[in-house]
Amino acid sequence: MDWGRAKNVLIYAFLLLNLVLGYQLWNDLREQRDSNLDITTLENNTQKAMDEKQIRVLAKIPTDTPELPKIAYRFVDGEQNGKMVDLAAPVDSKLIFTPRDLAAALKNSLPDIESYRYDEVASSSDVFVLHPLVDGKWPLFKIELKLYNSNQKIISYQRQAIEITYPVEEKPQQVLSASKALGNLIENFLPEGSVVTEAELGYYGEVFDSDAHLPASPAWRFMLESGKEYYVQGISGDVISPNTEKTKE
Repeated sequence: MDWGRAKNVLIYAFLLLNLVLGYQLWNDLREQRDSNLDITTLENNTQKAMDEKQIRVLAKIPTDTPELPKIAYRFVDGEQNGKMVDLAAPVDSKLIFTPRDLAAALKNSLPDIESYRYDEVASSSDVFVLHPLVDGKWPLFKIELKLYNSNQKIISYQRQAIEITYPVEEKPQQVLSASKALGNLIENFLPEGSVVTEAELGYYGEVFDSDAHLPASPAWRFMLESGKEYYVQGISGDVISPNTEKTKE
């Protein structure tokens, strides 16, 4: 028996087996991911538009439609951008992925850090972006706390310090469902070939450098694989363009 040839055959057989098992694992993970996407919540017209425009939805479509009020906020001392502040002791940047550890590490410099949420899609390797939470749950998307990273250490931060108020005349209203908001985008706004990777409910308000209280409404944020973002106001259903930020009806 030619043991050298037999050895090569066994090696090739194992390589082929690994390829088959790897493909099967990849396929199973893809099917598992797709099984979490309840496309049936979208109306027939929307599903038809998805097919025609070759649009894919990889994000899980939330089903909650809470009752939320409009809010108002103002920049503390009228400063929209905030000052850059160096941390007394740099913090290991890997903690950004463990919110409790991050809060514990930054609580001396940022006592209210627990009232912010990390925004992965808005962040980069150099700057981690967090948003303040309304009622401890809903991110106020356009307001940011930025943590600056260097050599895998958070060394400084910059934030837009705000105060949130709840106008008495604004009563809570049930927000538009994510499926309806996404359906409007797919049918009327998203370009062909778009891939929707995230859907999240929060608040959106126009950002102006002003001492006055600025209004903010509940809004769905939809992120595309390309990096573009769309906001759909949760009460009126208006769509905000990602480039011009002009409200469209």
